[in-house]
Amino acid sequence: MIYIAVVGGAQCSEVDYQVAYEVGTEIARHQAILICGGGGGVMEAASKGTAEAGGCSIGILPGDKNVQGNRFLSYAVATGLGEARNAVIARTADLMIAVGGEYGTLSEIALALKMGKPVIAINSWQLKPPAYLSLTPLSAETAAEALERGLALIGYE
Repeated sequence: MIYIAVVGGAQCSEVDYQVAYEVGTEIARHQAILICGGGGGVMEAASKGTAEAGGCSIGILPGDKNVQGNRFLSYAVATGLGEARNAVIARTADLMIAVGGEYGTLSEIALALKMGKPVIAINSWQLKPPAYLSLTPLSAETAAEALERGLALIGYE
């Protein structure tokens, strides 16, 4: 089973909400599992897209109550870790897709890259790491392109 994290802000633009929804739909279409922070905004949109396409989503929540997750999650995991839960999201994912986002999203991207996980960014942080680093975030214009590029990077057919 492939686990794909979708990260982005709890507050987002309508464009980013729609893109995240489409990413969630693509994740379900590829029979992968969505991992997210479980909140609103990008996380909710991806969860909704996954749910409506018949897929499975897991929210890794910052708080200590499972009921704090968005209503589209298949499963909610209350961690009580606050922002430190970003490391759990990055560690769980085989691939990360960042849509929009703020500094929390930037931390998730950095953690994923540090852990050797590929990151595809859509309307998100564009980073140019030093030349000696082997993994760099890539960008995509659409949800389908993000999944196609990301799945190819992890060798998923």
